[in-house]
Amino acid sequence: MIDERLTKQLAFSLEIDKEKNIFRQTHLSGHGRNENDAEHAWHMAIMAYLLREYANEEIDICRVMIMCLIHDIVEIDAGDTYAYDEEAKKTQKAREDAAKERIFSMLPEDQKVELMAIFDEFEAAETAEARFARAMDNLQPLILNDSNEGGDWMAHGIKASQIYTRQGQTRLGSERLYEVTDEIIKKHIAEGHIKKGESTTHDCSKES
Repeated sequence: MIDERLTKQLAFSLEIDKEKNIFRQTHLSGHGRNENDAEHAWHMAIMAYLLREYANEEIDICRVMIMCLIHDIVEIDAGDTYAYDEEAKKTQKAREDAAKERIFSMLPEDQKVELMAIFDEFEAAETAEARFARAMDNLQPLILNDSNEGGDWMAHGIKASQIYTRQGQTRLGSERLYEVTDEIIKKHIAEGHIKKGESTTHDCSKES
C-alpha cells in the first residue's frame, strides 16, 4: 500500500508535469517553436553545472540546480510573465505567491517548507547560489535569442537598455559570463536586431 507521504509526493510529481504546457516568449534554437517552462528549467540546470567554474563565489551546485528546476513551477497557475512586460510584472508577485502556496502545499510539510525556502531564496537573489541561478535564468534565453538572429527581441521591439538592465543579474552571479553577454548584445545592436534605445551601457552594480 502507498502511504500518505508517498501519495502526496506522487501527486506533486504529476502536478508539475503541467509545467510542460506553459510556453514562453523565447523560441527554441534553429528557429523552432516557443519553448516551455520545463525545457527552460532543464536547460538552466545543465548550464549551471557546466558553467559553475565561472561563478563569482563558491557555490553549492546541487542547490543551484534545484533552484533552476523549481523556479518556474509557480507559472503552472500564474502563467509566464515576459521579462520585458512591465504591466504584467505589477501583478507577478501576487500571482506567484498564491501559486507557490497551492502547489507546494501538495507536498509533505517538511518538503513544502524546504522547496518554498529554495524558491524564495532564488527570488531574493541574496546568496551566491541564487545569484548564479539567476545568471542562468538570464543567459539561457539570451543564447537562444542569439542563435535565432535576435528574433524574439525584434518581435517585441526590445531596446538595448532593457536587456542591459535585466542582465545586471548575470553580472552579480558571474562577471565572466556577463562579459560574454555584453559581447552578444553588442553584436546584435550592430546587426540591427536590438534597438539602441536610451543606452548600450549599464551600471549593473546597482541591480538588486
